[in-house]
This record gives sequence, structure tokens and C-alpha cells, in this order.
Amino acid sequence: MFFVVNIVFILLVFRILLNGKVLKRLMEYHWGLLLKFQHTLFFIFFFIITFFTENYFLDVPELIWSVLFVIIFNIGIYYLVYFYLVPRFYLSNKYPEFILYAFISFLVSSLFRILLEPAVFNMKFDETLSNTKFLYNVYTAQGIVILVASFLGITKDKFLIEQDFKELGEEKDQLYLALLKSKLNPHFLLNTLNNIYSKSFNQAENTSESILQLSKLLQYVIYDTNKEKITLMQEFSSIKSLIGLYQLKYNNILDIDFKMKDEEILELIELPPSVCLTLFENALKHSAIGIEADSFIKVGYEFRDQEFLFEIRNSVSKNKNIMENSNDNGLGNEAVISILEKFYPEKFTFISEATDNNTYETLLKIKL
Repeated sequence: MFFVVNIVFILLVFRILLNGKVLKRLMEYHWGLLLKFQHTLFFIFFFIITFFTENYFLDVPELIWSVLFVIIFNIGIYYLVYFYLVPRFYLSNKYPEFILYAFISFLVSSLFRILLEPAVFNMKFDETLSNTKFLYNVYTAQGIVILVASFLGITKDKFLIEQDFKELGEEKDQLYLALLKSKLNPHFLLNTLNNIYSKSFNQAENTSESILQLSKLLQYVIYDTNKEKITLMQEFSSIKSLIGLYQLKYNNILDIDFKMKDEEILELIELPPSVCLTLFENALKHSAIGIEADSFIKVGYEFRDQEFLFEIRNSVSKNKNIMENSNDNGLGNEAVISILEKFYPEKFTFISEATDNNTYETLLKIKL
């Protein structure tokens, strides 16, 4: 009977501990509390098992003292394995030493109980309740204590190592995104400064408007791109400023179509900065706008079924030298995809491809 109870107990404890999804999810938020709960749960079960097994050999009040002795004694064995043997040997990849010392702990703790308990407490041994059953109970109990302590110790430290790797990965992602943004920012500055520089030679040109648009872009680069999210109104306003600079440079003859609508909604919805602006920059670079006569850029967006749709159609330069001289082909899309994967995993669709009639289309859908 006791053998069956022990087997059921072991299966129950290991089923709880091996339920990886629940364990991992709980440990992500309250791992310290969960570890204490595991220890407490184990000793509650161990107390119940010890009480019923010792009950065969002892009567009250010696039964109570015996159970308390076994629990206190095994708390020491449990924490010896949990806090010393596992970190000192198992986590240092000294597996033979760990197995050896765990086995020694099992033998010493079992021998200590076998010699001490019958001498201190008045245990009843007869033909039915022989000392062989008592030995079996002791060996089984000590084996359970050392196995569970080893398993929980290994699980805890494995989880902590995984958490460290996860935190390092998140820091790496943050640094990577910051690097991508830092590559975008100089492009803003070079574009706008070159525009103002080209206009400064002609005194008839209104450079004050260019400086105004430049100040808006600088505000966006310095302040807004450092935020985790900004409103769509802020993002689209930066696109408008960039369009204004290009139009001033080419005397407002560029075929760039971008009309802002639903401004109340734009003030409410937030996205990571640089997403839409980067896609628009790509269109500026590769459409040959202002260089080739038939070049164009069409920008549109809408909100539909809890989705934000952003679309850009632009011409593709007929001059291959313009495309080949672009030093950062693909960098913009790479940055956008990295940002979207971080903030909207499995909630976005990004399509960027050439279509008929020498046209390129970029489509972004985000589930809000």
C-alpha cells in the first residue's frame, strides 16, 4: 500500500513540476514566489506521507514528535542538495561528483534515520509490521527528498539562465533598433541640408520655408524617434515636412500625392516612430522623383476592420546607375521589419514588390 502511495505521490509532484508552459509563464512574473510555493507544496505532501507511514509503527504522542523530527531533518537534507550540491557540482558540469555526493547524502541520511528513530521512539515491530517495511519506508522517503530537491534546483537554475539569455537578447534587440534608427537620422539631415544649400545660391527662392520644414524634421529626429511610440499625426507630419522640402527644391512640380484625412483618428493611434517615414524615404530614393519626367509617388492610408493600411505606389527609375549608387538599398525595409516584429509579432503584413508598368508598391497592414 505504501509503495503505491509513494508512486502516486512522485507522479503527482513531477506532473506539476514538468508542466513546462504553466511553470515557465508563472516564473516569468513571480518566479521567487513560485519557488517558495513549490517547496511548501512538496513538504506538505511529504508531511502527509510521513504521517501515514509512521502511523503504522508509532502511537500518539510519539507519532507527532517522530513526524516533526523527520520533517526538520529532511528540510536540512533538501536544502543541502538544493542550495549546495546542484549549484556546486551539477551546474559546473561535474555530473559524476554530483551523483556521488547525492548518493552519499541518501545513504548517510537513511542510515541516520534507521539508527536513531528506533532508539529514540518506541516503534512496534512484529510479523506484520517488520523492520524490513520500516527500512523500505526510510529509503523511499530519503530518495524522494533528494530527487525532488535535485530536480527543483536544476529547474530553477536553468530558468534563471534562460532569463539571463532572454534579457540579453532584448538588450541586443534594443541596441539593434537604435542602430537602425541612427542610420536613418543622418539621411534626414543630409537630405534637408542639401536642399537648403542648393536653394541658398538663388536669392529669389524662399529659404525661410525650407528652414521651417527642417526645424520640424529636426524636432522629429531629436525627440520623437527616441520615444517608443508616437501618434500617426506626428509620423505623417514628418512626411509632410519632407515632401515640403522636396517640393521647394523642385519649385513644387513634383508629382507626390499625400493627403491627410481622419485627423482625429491620427491623434489617437500610436505606432513606433520611423515606420511610415522610412517607407516614404525608400520611395523618394528609388523613384527618381525630380530627376526623371514621369516619376511619381502616391501615398495613401485607411482604417478598416481594426486594421491600419498604409500603401505607397511609386515609379521606378529607368536609369540603373541611380539604383546602383544607392548605398543603403534594403536598409529601410530591414529596419521597418525589425521594428514591426518587435512590436507587432504575427499582427502585421508587409509587402514590397515591383508591379507592372515600371511601378513599385509597398503595402503595410497592422492589426490594431
